[in-house]
Amino acid sequence: MTDEIFMREALRIARHAEGRTSPNPLVGAVVVRDGKIIAEGWHRRAGTPHAEIHALNMAGELAAGATLYVTLEPCSHFGRTPPCARAIVEAGIKKVVAAMSDPNPLVAGRGFEILRAAGVEIEVGVLEAEARALNEIFIKWVTKNLPFVTMKFACSLDGKIATVGGESQWISGEASRKFTHHLRDINDAILVGVGTVLKDNPSLTTRLVEGKNPVRVIVDSNARTPPGATVVTDKSARTIIAVTSNAPSEKISALKNLGVEIIFAGDGERVDLKILMSELARREITSVLVEGGGTIHFSMLKEKLVDKIFAFVAPKILGGKNSLAAVAGAGFEKLSDAVNLKNFTAQKLGEDFLLSGYVTEV
Repeated sequence: MTDEIFMREALRIARHAEGRTSPNPLVGAVVVRDGKIIAEGWHRRAGTPHAEIHALNMAGELAAGATLYVTLEPCSHFGRTPPCARAIVEAGIKKVVAAMSDPNPLVAGRGFEILRAAGVEIEVGVLEAEARALNEIFIKWVTKNLPFVTMKFACSLDGKIATVGGESQWISGEASRKFTHHLRDINDAILVGVGTVLKDNPSLTTRLVEGKNPVRVIVDSNARTPPGATVVTDKSARTIIAVTSNAPSEKISALKNLGVEIIFAGDGERVDLKILMSELARREITSVLVEGGGTIHFSMLKEKLVDKIFAFVAPKILGGKNSLAAVAGAGFEKLSDAVNLKNFTAQKLGEDFLLSGYVTEV
């Protein structure tokens, strides 16, 4: 139980940097001596010292003979920063308790090997499930070379995201909208279809104090995004437009000249979403928030690219066979093809309900 108490503290402080460490994981570290925490630290941002280094620096000479609790196996290689495993040895740490090993198959276990070779006692697996949940984004990106994809939508009780006349602001309440901006803040990128850009001309930014604007990704097969669109002109965040090889070259050149990054994803009529996700991962975009319309939602689900769903359900009924649905597209023909969710939860959020869960793989 004592190990769990200290590890829980390491997990807690790791979350201080949520949404800020990409493409690195969230990591917390706690130095314990004589049953008491004497130092702690967490990784702030890629390229800056890791959690263990912050904790060791805070502990100073008292680190010698102490126990280090860390949420992830200490790194063993030179990347943006020197290896933590060697710093732990040099500090004289007696024992390392880690929640989990490094999920990167190229380096997993090597940090522990360095520590064991130096005589440091190792224990692995304390609150491992919690640690894996903490870094679900990093784990997917580093093991599958794909970003972790979260789909978010706000809908009425009958599943509509707009009235038959196209009105959608605001179906959900203020608390739900604030949570949406939190999701934008902690994800690397936000993705919508070009239809959303043409209809709403959104900024797709984060309206939070000290919030971080995500990279804006527009799925736009034929490069129809207007040069005057807010996502092109406001320069408040990086904008990527995904097109096919059929997109007019003059439109692509015009967008590039305005500072937009173009990704070619497929040769057909529509953007190949699998290619797009791979290209985003290659650019170290580890998490994507899909916040588009019903068509892009269905396409992402059909291609099995979605990991998690947040649905904000408002106590309203809009009706109308032609009003817009949260998930549209062609739809699934059989119940056996339906998207199922696991770890499903429901919570009250202002006047709305927030329903969330993880997409199960068929």
